[in-house]
Amino acid sequence: MANDTLSPVFSALADPTRRAILMRLMDGDASVNELGAPFAISQPAVSKHLRVLEKAGLISRSRVATIRYSHLEAKPLQQADEWMRQYTRFWAEGFDKLDVALADYLKADPS
Repeated sequence: MANDTLSPVFSALADPTRRAILMRLMDGDASVNELGAPFAISQPAVSKHLRVLEKAGLISRSRVATIRYSHLEAKPLQQADEWMRQYTRFWAEGFDKLDVALADYLKADPS
């Protein structure tokens, strides 16, 4: 796979701190200090999480004076969602088949 964009996204999403950071960024851009405030981790640790998210394309970063702001980039999440929807259809079709089989069973043996 020459252009695998999903692996870095899923890898970044595997960490609960990074998922929480993305949830916070849904409310708008935030500084490193703002993003790190809810966590009992150092600012360098927050910055490391932000680098992983940026490398995965999930955030972009900008600087205003001496403050760095992070911005949510939703397109990679949309691509991951589209990939996962294939499995939603798979499970839904399986449950539909189970519903039919159960209905047939109950018709044959109503006790």
